Amino acid sequence: MLSAIFNDMWNLNYSSTSEIAEVLSSHSLAMTKKFGQNFLISPEARERIVSLIKPQEGDEIWEIGPGLGAITHLLLSRGASVKAFEIDHGFAAILRSEAFADEDFTLIEGDALETLFSLPPTFSSIVGNLPYNVGSEIIARLIERVYLPPVMVFTLQKEVADRMAATPGSPDYSSFSVLTQLDYINTRAFIIKAGAFYPAPNVDSAVVVMKRRNESLVPPDERTLFLSMVRALFSQRRKTIRNNLLSSKAYSSRGKEFIEKAFASASLSGNERAEKLSFAELIALMRALEA
Repeated sequence: MLSAIFNDMWNLNYSSTSEIAEVLSSHSLAMTKKFGQNFLISPEARERIVSLIKPQEGDEIWEIGPGLGAITHLLLSRGASVKAFEIDHGFAAILRSEAFADEDFTLIEGDALETLFSLPPTFSSIVGNLPYNVGSEIIARLIERVYLPPVMVFTLQKEVADRMAATPGSPDYSSFSVLTQLDYINTRAFIIKAGAFYPAPNVDSAVVVMKRRNESLVPPDERTLFLSMVRALFSQRRKTIRNNLLSSKAYSSRGKEFIEKAFASASLSGNERAEKLSFAELIALMRALEA
C-alpha cells in the first residue's frame, strides 16, 4: 500500500483519511496545532475551489499552505505552474522530493508571512487553505504590500470570510472589511462544514473569492493616510469616530477644534460609529483631516 503511494504520490487519495494518516505515520509526521493544519478531504469542495480560480495553462499560481498537495494536484493537472509556500518542514520535504518532483512546481519553505514578500509578484492568482490563527494577517499583508493578483481564493474561518464580504452598517463590518475591499470585490462563495476536513476543526469554514477592482477605491498617493485613519476610527468599535480620533496619537495632537471642523467639512457629526461609514464618507473625512 505505502510503496504505491510513495512511488507515485500523485495517486494519493486526498479524500481518504486512512491514506493521509499512513503518509504522516510513515514519515513520522503529526498535525501541528500551531500551524492550524486541517486537510480538506471533500473532493467536491476542492473542485469548486479550483473552478473559482479558473487556472489556465501556463498561469503561475501561488498557493499558501498546500499541506500534502490536494489543491496543488488539481492546479498542476490543468496545466498551471504552482509556487507553493509551506511552513511545515515535513510536508515541504514530501512535496518537493516525492509528490511533485517532476512537475512544474516550486516549493518555498518557511513562514509565508516572510517568504511571500521576498519574491517579486509574478502570480496570476493566489489560493490557500489558510490557518485560522494567521489567515487574516496574511491577507492584510498582501494588500498592505500591494501584492494584488487579479483573483485570490481563500478558505478561512467562516467569521473571517463574513467580515471580508460585509457591507457598511452590518454587524460584521470592520477595519478588515475596509482593507480587503479597498482593491477587491469580495464574495463568500460557499461554506465548508467542519466534517469536510481532517482532522475536523471546531468551526465551519468558508471560501471567499477576491476579484480585483479595475481601480482601487483610494488613489495610491492617499493609501497610507487612508489606512492609518481607518485603524484609528475602528480602534474601539463601541466608541464614536470623534472619541476614537481624539484618543488616537496620530490625530489628538491636532486638537478637538480641528477634528470638529474636519467632521463638518465631511458632512459628518462625529457621533457616528466607524462601521456605519461608507467608503465615500471615509475618503471625505480623510481628505478633510489632511486639508
